[in-house]
Amino acid sequence: MTNIGENGAKYLGEGISKCPTLASINLPLWKNKIGENGAKYLGEGISKCVSLASLNLNLWENSIGENGAKYLGEGISKCVTLASLNLNLWKNNIDKNGTMFLGEEISKCVTLTSLNLHFLYNRIDDNGKRILK
Repeated sequence: MTNIGENGAKYLGEGISKCPTLASINLPLWKNKIGENGAKYLGEGISKCVSLASLNLNLWENSIGENGAKYLGEGISKCVTLASLNLNLWKNNIDKNGTMFLGEEISKCVTLTSLNLHFLYNRIDDNGKRILK
């Protein structure tokens, strides 16, 4: 099994950024050693998709951490036409601050009608859980 890693995520993010009229993105990238910087590159690429209506991002077991969650949230928040978001972030060392940042950014997506967030096996305590209610 080959991992795309941080560099692969960078190239993928750059490629996505050149497709601003994409309406739907499905990225199954579990267990790819993307990390914090890779999440930043993906978030930057996604932020350029101003026509995006549906985003399915599966990043379980990539160790993106608190900052990676923040970067993804910042990118997603710029998708002003986003209606459906499915975000799988299992096993990513995300703590309560990461969920808080992500939640604050996602709350800017005022056109969302469908939201699925998956956070199993992260480092979120009761305060982090309340952020996303």
